[in-house]
Amino acid sequence: QVKLVESGGGLVQPGRSLRLSCAVFGFTLDYYAIGWFRQAPGKEREGVSCISGSDGSTHYADSVKGRFTISRDFASKTVYLQMNSLEVEDTAVYYCAAGPPVDYCSNFNTTRHWGQGTQVTVSS
Repeated sequence: QVKLVESGGGLVQPGRSLRLSCAVFGFTLDYYAIGWFRQAPGKEREGVSCISGSDGSTHYADSVKGRFTISRDFASKTVYLQMNSLEVEDTAVYYCAAGPPVDYCSNFNTTRHWGQGTQVTVSS
């Protein structure tokens, strides 16, 4: 059974860091690409970052480029989102999702599976 489970969210002050984890079950990390998304109250869900299943290439939204880093560990079947220099505007529920290994990072409409989300709150 395919499942994605996020963890690592919490309350953090502006400028600090958090690392989110997305543990996957039922497939290996080269079978699907994994994307991170976020949705803030009253806003549409947006893609934050993505790592290709085929070659591990990484992609970032302009709003997080230089601050967030996506990575994956095949042994633990986990995708990480390291978030540094957090801003109040980063406050949202963060979700990971899986899609086709080659094209997903350029077309999030092909999402196959979603995680349940983890709350990130950046506040002083």
